[in-house]
Amino acid sequence: MDPPTDAQGFHRAALSPREALLFEAGVKLGGVFHQYLGMPVSPETAPGLARTIERAVALQPFVTDVSVTIDPERGPVAGLGRFSYRYLTPEMLAVEVTLQDGATTVVAGLDHRSDLNYPLMSVLSVDTVEAEGRLGDPNDRSSG
Repeated sequence: MDPPTDAQGFHRAALSPREALLFEAGVKLGGVFHQYLGMPVSPETAPGLARTIERAVALQPFVTDVSVTIDPERGPVAGLGRFSYRYLTPEMLAVEVTLQDGATTVVAGLDHRSDLNYPLMSVLSVDTVEAEGRLGDPNDRSSG
């Protein structure tokens, strides 16, 4: 038996492509959050660490684009003197991931929300390509 080629085929439950991609987006963002927090980081190493995270996430199924920003100045300093450095904290991290399966595209993000004091993962958009080939948001009721 060949492995499934679409996101919904990976799940035991009967999911729509939209539901399956939303689930997959959460998995990718949760993985970034829980795998990389605590890594030593500085203004010099932050861009390289961000590119490494992007490349790792891009290897996963259905991912078409990943953007990671790390702002080391937003996190606390650990240690004193020569033992002083920063480590990656939720406040430093901003991630956006785009997943696509056929006609469905999901964009999700991870940003630290200072108003909540919490690293919030959220769905930014869900789009479906309509039969005539243009992007349409199934939640947009502004057009006829």
